[in-house]
Amino acid sequence: MTTPATNKRKLSPLSRDDRNKIYAQDIVGHLSQDSSNEESENVLENGDTRNPHTQFEAKGNAASSWSSDTYHSSMFKLKANELLATVRPDYERRMVNVENSLRKLKDIIERIPNREAKPILEAEREQLDSHKVLIPFPQPRPAKDAKYTLAYSKPANFNVVGSYARKAAIQVGGQLQIDLAVTMPSYIFQEKDYLNYRYFHKRAYYLACIASGIEEAPENEYAVAFAHQNDNHLQPIIITTPLQDGGSKLKHQIRIILAADGDLFPISKTLPHKNCIRSTAGKVSSQGSSLNVPTPFYNASLRSECSSLAYLKYLHASSLQSDGFSDACHLGSVWLRQRGLGRAFGPFEWACTMALLMQGGGTKGKPILLRGYDSYQLFKATLQYLSLMDVVANPVFVHSDNIALVDHNGPMLFDGKRGMNILFKMTPWSYATLRHEAGVTLKLLSDPLSDQFDACFLTNVDDLLQKFDCVMKMRTSQLPRPVSQMGDALDDETYFCQRVHKALSTGLGDRIRLLHVQPPPILLWDATAPQKVTKGLRQVQVGLLLDPENIARTVDRGPSAEDKVAATEFRRFWGDKAELRRFKDGSILESLVWSTPDPKDNVLKQIVAYVIRRHIEKDADDSIELIGESYDRLLPGPGSAVNSPSTLFQPVMSAFESLEKGIRALEGLPLQIRQISAADAQLRYSSLRVPTLHPSQGQMKPANICVQFEGSVRWPDDITAVQRTKIAFLLKMAELLEGSINGLVARLGLENCNQRLLNIAFLDIHCPSGAFFRLRIHHEREFNLLERGLKDASHTAASRDQTASALSTYKRDFIQGPIHTQAIRTLSTRFPLLSPSMRLMKKWRDSHMLSSHVSDELIELLTVRTFVHPYPWSVPGSVMTGFLRTLTSVSKWDWQNEPLIVDFNGELTSPEIEAINLRFEAWRKIDPAMNRVSVFAASNLDPSGITWTEIGPSKVVAARFTSLAKAACGMMKGQGTNLEPQALFVASMADYDFLIHLNAKSTRTDRGEKRHSVFKNLHVQSDQDKSLSGFDPIQLFLGELRGVYGSNVLFFSNEHGGSLIAGLWNPQTGPRPWKVNLPYSTKPILRSSDEDSQIKINKAATLHDIARLGGDMVSRIEVNR
Repeated sequence: MTTPATNKRKLSPLSRDDRNKIYAQDIVGHLSQDSSNEESENVLENGDTRNPHTQFEAKGNAASSWSSDTYHSSMFKLKANELLATVRPDYERRMVNVENSLRKLKDIIERIPNREAKPILEAEREQLDSHKVLIPFPQPRPAKDAKYTLAYSKPANFNVVGSYARKAAIQVGGQLQIDLAVTMPSYIFQEKDYLNYRYFHKRAYYLACIASGIEEAPENEYAVAFAHQNDNHLQPIIITTPLQDGGSKLKHQIRIILAADGDLFPISKTLPHKNCIRSTAGKVSSQGSSLNVPTPFYNASLRSECSSLAYLKYLHASSLQSDGFSDACHLGSVWLRQRGLGRAFGPFEWACTMALLMQGGGTKGKPILLRGYDSYQLFKATLQYLSLMDVVANPVFVHSDNIALVDHNGPMLFDGKRGMNILFKMTPWSYATLRHEAGVTLKLLSDPLSDQFDACFLTNVDDLLQKFDCVMKMRTSQLPRPVSQMGDALDDETYFCQRVHKALSTGLGDRIRLLHVQPPPILLWDATAPQKVTKGLRQVQVGLLLDPENIARTVDRGPSAEDKVAATEFRRFWGDKAELRRFKDGSILESLVWSTPDPKDNVLKQIVAYVIRRHIEKDADDSIELIGESYDRLLPGPGSAVNSPSTLFQPVMSAFESLEKGIRALEGLPLQIRQISAADAQLRYSSLRVPTLHPSQGQMKPANICVQFEGSVRWPDDITAVQRTKIAFLLKMAELLEGSINGLVARLGLENCNQRLLNIAFLDIHCPSGAFFRLRIHHEREFNLLERGLKDASHTAASRDQTASALSTYKRDFIQGPIHTQAIRTLSTRFPLLSPSMRLMKKWRDSHMLSSHVSDELIELLTVRTFVHPYPWSVPGSVMTGFLRTLTSVSKWDWQNEPLIVDFNGELTSPEIEAINLRFEAWRKIDPAMNRVSVFAASNLDPSGITWTEIGPSKVVAARFTSLAKAACGMMKGQGTNLEPQALFVASMADYDFLIHLNAKSTRTDRGEKRHSVFKNLHVQSDQDKSLSGFDPIQLFLGELRGVYGSNVLFFSNEHGGSLIAGLWNPQTGPRPWKVNLPYSTKPILRSSDEDSQIKINKAATLHDIARLGGDMVSRIEVNR
């Protein structure tokens, strides 16, 4: 899951130190005068010439465009070359079909007859009656008594524009889009047509005439539909798809985009601070009337119609001036598409932003980007600019410094030469999302443990369930607009989204890190049908990135009562919900109190419902659906995801601390205690079930802890003697603990009795609080004795294997276990959502019968990686994102060829990463069949990589583990936001050969849950109950089955609940020649001849033996095949 890391190198085609210093200073607006004067001579101020030095540097970088020092590895370079070769269209191969389609389309349009100027109603009636094509008028429609007329005349010219014309287009799934700009003749417009939608109404009629002409053409070679250009309702366009013989569609679309001459309307009339939508009710220019309200969106939409050809020339010139420009446009287009950002900030905006920053945007008009940059440098530098520069708070003007600033809440990157704000289509939320994604990608490109290329360019980041911590759905409605909001040309849905964004941003405050509003999709519609028939689902989706530290806060502190203005505004927004309170620190503040009596009605849901009901529509909260909170309720126990891990696990953690103090206070032990360590999932906030302590019931599953005594020369040098000495120590500790702590019960237990090299004794400690611990003694001399035995040449191979297994178990239980527990506990405090995400992943593993194969520690490592290396997303802020992103990473993990590397604290160095990769490669060479180690999971705490995977999963189970994750991701992709979370936890039993159904009456099914009698006087803890603590008959039965049939059958079970054991026959037990000493019962395969007689496992007899071994525990055995 990682790629080797190399040293980071600076971005610079010239002097590295000077160039990076200039860029770093310029990006924040503090370019010094001395450093800028020298470098400014190397930067072009116009698009026509380059001085020799810059030209030489640019050519030098072009010769090795992908050999720049900026690449982290040669693998990144190779992948980038392959990506560019894949996404670039084969212009030579496609040129013939495309040119033929364009030529035929041009001929059809030129044959459309002119239409005389007619009043609006007459022109619309004629268009509908005679040509059956509706005019796609933008809202508001033209008035019936409008004084201007509509006319059609042959286009002034045709131009192929857009990415295809600049050879910067990308193809996805073989589909290619070509933009054909049809320039309308200037004489059909009047001088004042820039006012009051007059231009756009005439434009819509002109577009309908072209559509009807294509529909009525005798060739009938095109499928025609209407769409909105970049979802701008002012700019409908025609989508034509060429048809082949038989009606099949070619793999390219031609978008007919209308344009106007660049000098049709003066730039001074369409500047952002101008008003072009005048009130028809009156011409009073009083303050607040529509006459004084700027219309920047309307003005920019109109200016974009007049500058399509100008930008084509401008971007073409930029590509000639910078050799890496075109490839940087390709990379930017792919990056935007993978993040779903093309609706408001697409390839055109990306290219224009780079072009403008190569000519200005810095302090004193100096360029931000240098033309000598190669494609990767341009790509990354553009991301840095988008991430660091806030053009909402600090608008940027290139080639213009005399534009009046207006009150606006959108971004402003103004191109003075062409008179247009490049970012006019962006809303506050889309711009915030763009900056967020750019910042996350920059962190990704600096993370040596992330698969930088795949995460940056190949991973689809636009999945709402993984992109946002919570997704809210609500239906749209038409809201009344005040006079101050009726100036600009925003449609009803955009205005609704603005209201929702403003209200929720204010209401949620610091509970969220990002709020993104996704309007309903506007689909293509048939040119002969009304748009409303196929306009799309009218439902807004709101994506939220939550702040885990503040999201569950129940009391909000507002402004002080002394701040009259802020307090009035606070009460105006919150209404009766606001109340004045005195807090413990003596402050008197406006405040809000949110109650959480019902776990299903969390604080987030209460705030959203209240704000929508108060500021949007009274009944709108009935349509609200929050997606994400249902994942929290999948965890066992009340409030498992709402409460912090430290709160949920506080009882058992407090019991452990109390026991630790009690053990350290013991007097009479032969040696002093050096360390007491926790080594259990219950003591690192990651156990699926939260330990519920009750003095009369106890904790059914013991929590493992380790005790290490100080060193002494009196410890024996024989491993067997060491184990016996441990027993003596444990007996003494039991005696002292029972004597010092009232109500505590300590009992000695034995394990691994037939294996002299393993730990054979433990101490079960039942605390008065109900906590249950299993204590083992860690003696560091065991490690030396086992290593010595492993190196002893006199031992047999079997003895060395046994010693190696014992050494591995020792490291896992006494060294890595406590270290891992401490690291997970620390990270769970740092990331509050890590604990519930790990627990939900364990529930998913258990529900698919993989409990005994995939260890808790491996699940924890996989989940931790989602939090410490979250890219291409930010750190998960909900259980849903933590869980689904971990599933996605598992589904994409090629564990046969890639190690899992997790850096807990961010201190893993490149040499250490390289050493881990070399160790992984060595294991694959030693064990190519992956019989011993199939999955390699390393970390900075455990560079060996096999501590938690040497005992499993096998390659069969690992393959099933990833295939189940792929199936879950397929379900997520197919159902989207309609996915029922519970469906991910439903396991299919059809894949197993047989199922062993267990009798629930003969097995313990409570699994650590509280059991209360209806009679309180029966709540008594007996000695017999204590002796059954930790007793799990299902797991014991499963252990016996593996001991007897493990080489022939692969068993699966759910450790936490479920009375079912599934099995798969080993393929090696199939037909084979007869031989003696086979380890399983066999039967002959009857054939017509006695030659080459074969045998196979006797499945019926084996299953009968399994049922007899289980006795009353087995109710029935179901055979699938």
